[in-house]
Amino acid sequence: MKKLFEELPGWVRWGVIPVLALLVFGSVIMKIIGVLVFLLFKVLLFVAVVAAVILAARKFSKRA
Repeated sequence: MKKLFEELPGWVRWGVIPVLALLVFGSVIMKIIGVLVFLLFKVLLFVAVVAAVILAARKFSKRA
């Protein structure tokens, strides 16, 4: 298999095969990227809410 791959022209190895891989697995790759972006957004939202709660607690504790 490796020898067959090495005998292919460069434009097939570096052009056609990656395009075919994206066509076949593109939706799977996009779903994985979408899930990762969604999780990153949730983590950042959680961090922002926790920071807001900490700041509010400090502000109210200084008044008391």
